[in-house]
Amino acid sequence: MASAGAAAVLAVVVLACALGARADGSDHKYKEGDHVPLYANKVGPFHNPSETYRYYDLPFCAPEHPKDKKEALGEVLNGDRLVDAPYELDFKEDRNSKVLCKKVLSKEQVANLRDAVAKDYYFQMYYDDLPLWGFLGKLNKDKDQGDAKYLLFKHIHFDIMYNDNRVIEINVQTDPNVAVDITEDKEVPIEFSYSVTWKKTDIPFEKRMDKYSKSSSMPQHLEIHWFSIINSCVTVLLLTGFLATILMRVLKNDFIKYSHEDESLEDQEETGWKYIHGDVFRFPKQKSVFAALIGSGTQLLALAIFIFLLALVGVFYPYNRGALFTALVVIYALTSGIAGYTATSFYLQLEGTNWVRNLILTGCLFCGPLFLTFCFLNTVAIAYSATAALPFGTIIVIILIWALVTSPLLVLGGIAGKNSNTEFQSPCRTTKYPREIPQLPWYRSTIPQMTMAGFLPFSAIYIELYYIFASIWGHKIYTIYSILFIVFIILIIVTAFVTVALTYFQLAVEDHEWWWRSVLCGGSTGIFIFFYCIYYYHARSDMSGFMQTSFFFGYMTCVCYGFFLMLGTVGFRASLFFVRHIYRSIKCE
Repeated sequence: MASAGAAAVLAVVVLACALGARADGSDHKYKEGDHVPLYANKVGPFHNPSETYRYYDLPFCAPEHPKDKKEALGEVLNGDRLVDAPYELDFKEDRNSKVLCKKVLSKEQVANLRDAVAKDYYFQMYYDDLPLWGFLGKLNKDKDQGDAKYLLFKHIHFDIMYNDNRVIEINVQTDPNVAVDITEDKEVPIEFSYSVTWKKTDIPFEKRMDKYSKSSSMPQHLEIHWFSIINSCVTVLLLTGFLATILMRVLKNDFIKYSHEDESLEDQEETGWKYIHGDVFRFPKQKSVFAALIGSGTQLLALAIFIFLLALVGVFYPYNRGALFTALVVIYALTSGIAGYTATSFYLQLEGTNWVRNLILTGCLFCGPLFLTFCFLNTVAIAYSATAALPFGTIIVIILIWALVTSPLLVLGGIAGKNSNTEFQSPCRTTKYPREIPQLPWYRSTIPQMTMAGFLPFSAIYIELYYIFASIWGHKIYTIYSILFIVFIILIIVTAFVTVALTYFQLAVEDHEWWWRSVLCGGSTGIFIFFYCIYYYHARSDMSGFMQTSFFFGYMTCVCYGFFLMLGTVGFRASLFFVRHIYRSIKCE
């Protein structure tokens, strides 16, 4: 069994290496006149990043036999569909207004292009693995007469910089003065052309990607990021320090009071958390779901840590196409053993009996909703003929990874957890019958407590959330992973501390059902992030249309659910450690 697990791990590592490798195998060195690969990628509305289409879905000039570029798994998941472009940009060869092709656009093609110009369609290409963008046309509105004029750019100028035998930078320019009017519904003759200018630069090849990361590390942006960090740290230190002072003082007084043997009965009744020592370690309801949640949350926490480690060592440099998606798929598959081991061992500690059903539930708890969401969104993308629709071969690859790697490792982890034979460490003996929980005020109920628990961690990350959203659901670039990692650590610490504080206050009023409450309070930050998604969509973005709205809320709901599981696990683990500590410090009968 162990050898099978090792083989599965080895297989997925080899698969990841194969998928992540560059298909062209280019060393990026050229001689004068050499062909440098140029690939057209996709077109789509500028404000709808998920709604992209194949380049030749619009009536552009195409080679006689366009070939698709072989792509890695992550590139396909990212919606990239690279295909040969007809432009000849040979190394160090200038061209002046070379005709690409002549054609007559039909009424239907004109209507499609006019709609594309109205929606601010852009195109994306890759030249020697360097990204370049440009708009298809321009919409001129006459404010006085209220008329609109649709212009389609028919000439593109490529400005390329080189150093010795390597391409360093490429920019594309479109001239509104060289455009054709496509306002009317009629056939339009058009001549597409392009020009190329080569210029020498001193920028070394190793720094050619720095241009794309500078936007996120410019001084004004760095100041905002560091202000966010300092603001979060100060707020967190003040509030957690305040809570810690109160908590430690109260606990100290409790310990002193409980240490006196002549303590009166009235005092015991006034102080609640020792009074319920026979119920505080009573196992929660729905043990199987609870253990599966802790297992899935632990796996997602491990996934986040591994992704941050890869980011900090520079794997996710700007426009390393699909690297993040490949890493997410592969690392999630490899960490499934953590979920299996954690869920099964904890389930058996809770005296569960059907560990196989618990293991199946663990495997489906996060993957199930994610799979259903993917099925719906992929169907929408197919209906729109968008590049976000995954090809059948890619779906088969993902299913194979799940069947041959994720599931076996989950089972192996479950078997290891079953054989660990660890018992639940309880400082106090649990009574046979549970105590009745006294009547509590409304603000002690679950939802108000979740609101209080989620607000403080969310306040520590909300400034950074904007930059992350602008990168994922926009065209900005996020490269300051060190700052993001600091914010993530702050989020984990604050979630743990706030959940511990609320658990103590819950026990102090003799409410011993803290297990599920600690998970709900810890994970409530995920609900706050979802509400921020709604705010961002309506107030901070220009996204529109059914497909883009579906993709945004569909996948962000899964992300928020993942945060709920991960932070809920953090909150429970911290609370369990705290509860064990305080009950070990007193004498339980």
